Amino acid sequence: MSTFGVLQRRRSGRVRVRGRDDGKRLRATELGADLGERATLVQFSSAFCAPCRATRRVLGEVAGLVPGVAHVEIDAEAHLDLVRRLDILKTPTVLVLDADGSIVRRATGQPRKADVIAALGEAVWRGGPPSPPSPTGTFPRPA
Repeated sequence: MSTFGVLQRRRSGRVRVRGRDDGKRLRATELGADLGERATLVQFSSAFCAPCRATRRVLGEVAGLVPGVAHVEIDAEAHLDLVRRLDILKTPTVLVLDADGSIVRRATGQPRKADVIAALGEAVWRGGPPSPPSPTGTFPRPA
């Protein structure tokens, strides 16, 4: 496997902070669904994406476990303007939004359930206590 392949596999599914998402917000009209009362998990998928099905299942489970959290799936091919604006380069890509629709975290590839729950901590507690460290330790804490 090439160096690029090793790095790509290692980074896939990791939930991380991206500086260029700072200040970006999504509205319910852009998503085609209401924002969650506390947070929203936005999944960009495509028709022939095998990891997208597993990601849908994980995000649905998390949204069911955490009160006030919504899961919205967006067909990337049908929303190319949004894909370009948000710099979505592959599917699945998951955005974690706070209650106001601001992007808090992003993951490309299939995220682990524990990482999604930990990332939600920041969205739910934004402006309050810091989020607990990830159980798997795979994403950086915000500065």
